[in-house]
Amino acid sequence: MTADSPLNDRLDDDDYPAYSMGRAAEMLGTTPAFLRAIGEARLITPLRSEGGHRRYSRYQLRIAARARELVDQGMSVEAACRIVILEDQLEEAQRVNAEFRRAAAKPPEDEGRD
Repeated sequence: MTADSPLNDRLDDDDYPAYSMGRAAEMLGTTPAFLRAIGEARLITPLRSEGGHRRYSRYQLRIAARARELVDQGMSVEAACRIVILEDQLEEAQRVNAEFRRAAAKPPEDEGRD
């Protein structure tokens, strides 16, 4: 995770193509101003096209949609972004914990067998 935007490192190949700011806002049912606000709150940093235009991946849109739900419930953009980041970190920790538990529960392979 980067210091500027902790959720942007989770982009993978299925997140492309990225959507323009106008299209992304339309898909979220919001305005480009909202996308700029969550960028200023460092929830997501838009990708940049070769021409320098802002582009948003599907993953970023999912994150933005969760923040928008919280804002629609009356929360400030900054608080919503912090909550979304913490929720994402919790989900990641739970995933790592589950992987660790599965690995620990797996019986050791018999290395001495011929």
